[in-house]
Amino acid sequence: MHDEKAVLIALREFVREREWAQFHTPENLAKSISIESAELLECFQWGGADLPSAKEELADVLTYCLLLADRLDLDPANIVMEKLATTREKYPVAKSRGRSEKYDRL
Repeated sequence: MHDEKAVLIALREFVREREWAQFHTPENLAKSISIESAELLECFQWGGADLPSAKEELADVLTYCLLLADRLDLDPANIVMEKLATTREKYPVAKSRGRSEKYDRL
């Protein structure tokens, strides 16, 4: 198992070796996240799941998300925890348990 720091170091090295940072603008990385997310969704398009392909596409989505966070100088763990705190307020357990409605309809 790899820790997130080792993953980020490996991604940075991979990009550096290929001189791809010049192409990794926030806009391009965000586009890549969307494109790879669509490819992930395709793995589930007709029911069931193509798990090996889903694993590959999920890795691509996560890779671009980590590269975008790095480019924006954001710590992925921190921004997820900050968002989780906000989401906890929007969806209190007492109102949202077992329900899928949006927070303004609870």
